Amino acid sequence: MSSSINERITTIRSSLPDSVRLIAVTKQVSTEVMRSAYAAGVRDFAESRIQEATSKQVELQDLTDITWHFIGHLQSNKAKKALSQFTWIHSVDNLQLVQRLNQLGLELGVSPQVCLQVKILFDLNKSGWSAPQLLADLPALNQCKNLKIQGLMTIPPAGLDDAETISVFNRTRELAEEIERQNWSNIKMQQLSMGMSGDYQLAVQAGATMVRLGTILFGDR
Repeated sequence: MSSSINERITTIRSSLPDSVRLIAVTKQVSTEVMRSAYAAGVRDFAESRIQEATSKQVELQDLTDITWHFIGHLQSNKAKKALSQFTWIHSVDNLQLVQRLNQLGLELGVSPQVCLQVKILFDLNKSGWSAPQLLADLPALNQCKNLKIQGLMTIPPAGLDDAETISVFNRTRELAEEIERQNWSNIKMQQLSMGMSGDYQLAVQAGATMVRLGTILFGDR
């Protein structure tokens, strides 16, 4: 098992440009398998459930150079735990959550790196800002000085063809570029967290800087 994971990771890492960070999505993946991924060079691990992440972080605390990413829907009542356990939060999806994370971060003395989750196309199954909502909220977001807002995250709706999918990724990049041109003091648009196992190559073509890969590395859970 570990040799096949090693091969998959090596193959995928060698196919990614140096500018793209491989984030291994380890939901329902054992810590033993995660150690194999670590041995293959992975240092970025993503979880979508706080509770599952907690036990894994305890078991893997000897691997001190892991960066932990949170990519699930973050409920406000779990925000404090997320801040204490994750360096990156990709799935920050509304202004109230940003403001709560900012206040809690001040209290805890941490400044997490965050991506703002956007919905380029209407999708009942996903949270996130529409482009007009996000642009309208930028002045308030810029006041959240304790967060390091680093870019955008998106997940295209299910069922799109390749052309529609890459259009979503391109439009996300264009939105980031539009925000970057506005020169906000506390909002950076350096990162585009886009692309999962089925569409990461399209995301890379469109300018992704971080791809979130699970199934293609670890198989079906």
